[in-house]
Amino acid sequence: MSLQSVREFFAARQLDIAIIELETSTATVALAAEAHGVEPGRIAKTLAFRLGDGRVVLLVARGDARIDNRKFKEAFGKGRMLPSAEVEALTGHPVGGVCPFGLATDLPVYLDSSLQAFDEVLPAAGDVHTAVRISLAQLVTVVDGHWVDVCQPQETVAA
Repeated sequence: MSLQSVREFFAARQLDIAIIELETSTATVALAAEAHGVEPGRIAKTLAFRLGDGRVVLLVARGDARIDNRKFKEAFGKGRMLPSAEVEALTGHPVGGVCPFGLATDLPVYLDSSLQAFDEVLPAAGDVHTAVRISLAQLVTVVDGHWVDVCQPQETVAA
């Protein structure tokens, strides 16, 4: 049903975005990068956090990015990643297929500035073997995204 919710989300907005369905799993950044023949950073992973005030937010970041706890706290205050079952209940998507499209619950979407290294990224599309190729500009518009800087700089991650 999750993949279907993404299809319906795109159709309702009259978006001509092809959903790539593969035979192989793309449930991790490494698997997705290999399956799509791209560098891991180009995979746009979607993470769910519960903030100290109880709100849940989604954060889309480059696949090889790591959260910088200091920056995260400055932007959002205290927060913790949600457990798998809660992620699936709130987004309607299984872990490994979580994306900012076709959500079961209306959640704010934040895009980490780490994504700005790319003109096009590949987020999942609601299932563990799906993705879409989408320009960064279109992603921001489609999900009504808000830019934040909460990940470690890439030179720190790579070291």
